[in-house]
Amino acid sequence: MKKLFFSMAALALMLTACDDDKTEISTEQEIDMSDFYLYTDSSELTAKASNVKDELKNCYSMNVLNRQLDENPGLAKKMYDVEYHTRQFIAAKGKPSNPGNGNGGNDGGGEDPTPDNLGIINIPVNVIVVYSNADENISNAQISSQIAVLNDDFRKANNDVNEVPTEFEGLAADSEFSFTLANTYRYADSRTSWGTNNAVKSAYPPVSPETHLNIWVCNIGGGILGYAQFPGGNLATDGVVCSPQFFGTTGYVQAPFDKGRTMTHEVGHYLNLRHIWGDGRCKQDDFVSDTPSSDGPNYGCPSYPTVNCRTNDMTMNYMDYVDDACMYMFSEGQKVRMRAIFAPGGARESMLP
Repeated sequence: MKKLFFSMAALALMLTACDDDKTEISTEQEIDMSDFYLYTDSSELTAKASNVKDELKNCYSMNVLNRQLDENPGLAKKMYDVEYHTRQFIAAKGKPSNPGNGNGGNDGGGEDPTPDNLGIINIPVNVIVVYSNADENISNAQISSQIAVLNDDFRKANNDVNEVPTEFEGLAADSEFSFTLANTYRYADSRTSWGTNNAVKSAYPPVSPETHLNIWVCNIGGGILGYAQFPGGNLATDGVVCSPQFFGTTGYVQAPFDKGRTMTHEVGHYLNLRHIWGDGRCKQDDFVSDTPSSDGPNYGCPSYPTVNCRTNDMTMNYMDYVDDACMYMFSEGQKVRMRAIFAPGGARESMLP
């Protein structure tokens, strides 16, 4: 019923969205929003989990989004507008090439994307460490190791990108984002777990969220690695939360999530990427034309090829649920989607200098 209601609401929004959008992106091409969705069925997210441990060891961003949509009636409209603007940008730049088995919100195939004029986008980062014991009060070296992973992964400078299968090799993207540690804040707190209801953000508010990515490092609990807020949400809760044992590559880290890829995944959400399987089995997608359809998340280190929805899964994509050692690429289509929110009128344009 919830999905039906939103589908009807989205149809109505199509008539009014972006009337006052101050954007320089061309609107010559009609923008198809018929496949747009927000709510996801959390029961489907763990359909391919092999055990309870896999079910718990995941990202909670979509569950958090479902709750925020319930709590804030205006959020759906804001996110619709963000998506509309994103698709305008993609239409203006050309569609990413398709390996022959992709899916996406604007259909697969098309020309290679033309370069935008945004250059390398640097994102300043505030790290807010909230700890109840010495282990959780992670070292500066651990924080630095995470910033280094973000820079490597988003610039295609990671060593394991060479393991991308030939089928997807031409799609592995240098997303042209860099990350600079701006500030580190540390707070001792007796609370031993914070959950996913943004309690840590209320206790320790973000600093300059209009211009900085805020990352809270605290024990979430429940085996949850992290969660992020998508563009369009409340600035008071904007940013990413990560448990300390899944942050960075040295110090208080826990295998197999000890290579900093939890943050690469969550920052992908922060920059408007969905999970690679679209959070809806084969019937929904991630709005990216060069990522193949899948019926749910992959776990562990899947063998290649792993076939679902009659295509080979891009299991090595950062937006799947595989172990850190087995994810090592963003696609060209994901790159264009992330950069769209920094274009004129975009949801994160204010982060540009």
